[in-house]
Amino acid sequence: MLHLGSTRLLTAIVGSVLLCALTACGGGVSGSESGDGNNAALAGSPPAAPVLSLAFSVKQMHFSWNAVSDATYYKIYQNPDGASGFTQVDGNITATSHDRDIAVHRLNWSAARYLLEACNAAGCTASNEVNTRGAVLQAIGYFKASNTEANDNFAISLALSSDGNTLAVGAAGKDAGAGAVYIFTRQGGAWSQQTYVTASNTSAGDAFGISVSLSSDGNTLAVGANFEDSLGTGIDGSQGSIAENSSNRGAVYVFTRRGGNWSQQAYVKSSSSHDNAYFGGAVSLNSDGNTLAVGAIGERTGALDAGAVYVFTRSASVWSQQAFVKASNIQTNAHFGASVALNSDGNTLAVGAHGESSGATGIHGNQSDNITNNAGAVYVFTRSASAWSQQAYVKASNTAAGDAFGASVALSSDGNTLAVGAGAEASAASGIDGDQTDDSTGNAGAVYVFTRRTNIWSQQAYVKASNTGGNDYFGGTSVALSRDGNLLAVGAIGEDSAVTGIGGDQTNRSSGYSGAVYFFARSAGTWSQQSYVKASNTGAGDTFGRSLGLSSDGNLLAVGAPGESSGAIGVGGNQTDNNTTGAGAIYLY
Repeated sequence: MLHLGSTRLLTAIVGSVLLCALTACGGGVSGSESGDGNNAALAGSPPAAPVLSLAFSVKQMHFSWNAVSDATYYKIYQNPDGASGFTQVDGNITATSHDRDIAVHRLNWSAARYLLEACNAAGCTASNEVNTRGAVLQAIGYFKASNTEANDNFAISLALSSDGNTLAVGAAGKDAGAGAVYIFTRQGGAWSQQTYVTASNTSAGDAFGISVSLSSDGNTLAVGANFEDSLGTGIDGSQGSIAENSSNRGAVYVFTRRGGNWSQQAYVKSSSSHDNAYFGGAVSLNSDGNTLAVGAIGERTGALDAGAVYVFTRSASVWSQQAFVKASNIQTNAHFGASVALNSDGNTLAVGAHGESSGATGIHGNQSDNITNNAGAVYVFTRSASAWSQQAYVKASNTAAGDAFGASVALSSDGNTLAVGAGAEASAASGIDGDQTDDSTGNAGAVYVFTRRTNIWSQQAYVKASNTGGNDYFGGTSVALSRDGNLLAVGAIGEDSAVTGIGGDQTNRSSGYSGAVYFFARSAGTWSQQSYVKASNTGAGDTFGRSLGLSSDGNLLAVGAPGESSGAIGVGGNQTDNNTTGAGAIYLY
């Protein structure tokens, strides 16, 4: 690692003092060394200084410079925070341009600096420095449907493949609420829509796309339609409709991709289908796409609207139900299955029940008191062979009525880190592990991080926004973890700053329900906020952060804003017209 506090000074020392001493003043070095007969000679000078330019496109930096006649290669240096010094990135370069992928949400846009060195055998000479100030909006991807219409709610759900090259976006309001899903792919840094998917039994009001999940490779897609009305049960049963105003039984559709072409593989219903079960309101696929968890918050075995989760498995393209999962403390209106998450191998399942009403706190508390309405709970289940069992009953450390703990959940790949959102939590604290007790800021929201060691769960962190505000609903609809669990993204649909981009003024409260996303990182068990993320065209009512996705390494962040109102279509359209209410948009960072 080379730190260049003053690159020009370094060049002057090498170029003017050392080389002058050995060449101009002494005519060079010649002759033989007595020990091994090696000859040494230095001649010539370092190259002239290049002129560096920097431009941006979606998630990419584009460096370019003039060809320096006596340079044999070039080196790019980055000073990521403007203070820690310059370090070479991306190796030696022989061309006169270079593209660099960036994690937009992780770059210090106000302070990062770059320079180039032109080099030959005699040394290197530094270019001018360039910075990233004011350029962030150029690097944010902006995606719309190919057939944008008002009230589509495009981006009410989203899912990313592990490598971040496939993106599925739900639009549950499309075509009078029939719904649709749009799939985008990235090749060579360029994004385009690959296909547009609808249900095999499309019907108005079904909300196809209310939930989506992708396998790690992006080749298997599960889509929930929790208002679907057919009488079928199990796999590939009857898709016929019943009375549209009363059923809401729900369905899930599984699609697969081969050679860029998508087809429906299965039509999945619960084994105990009944009216108002809302099967499909939450879905999760494991890494290989062979295990699928489906939430049904209205399932009524044991109590009305207690909820249930169904686990399905795939073998040789054939799906079957493996398990019917219920809470250990079945309660009326618990809405068990409101959120679901599977880890990579599919052997750990987290289930949120935001309506659960125990007043317990922490892990394995008293499940039976049922006196703290809508406090919420999360249940962790594990699979051994094909048998599922409950491993943990998880509550907040500051359980309170109405907090809706469990409204969102996420698991790391190994299943040992769990993030839980409680969008109606009311503490005014900010940051990590603040005061949980004041309860003075209604619906501010909080996220709780838990870790597992030798099958024992414990709370690791209590996470709040850096600008906590009433009705922000931080964590209320979305949380996402990187594969290793060390990076966490949290949506806050009610946050109301009017700023755009990364790291803007968080105190500006002039754009109600515009929404924000907060990005956190863990190091040695300690969490800290890394960035504050806003849309590139922030607008009131956009609910930016309603859905979230992180690539495996956390370097690609996708954020949905189903209330966004531009009438643009496709990738990179006009963000400013604001004339198509509730059309929705996706932003890539």
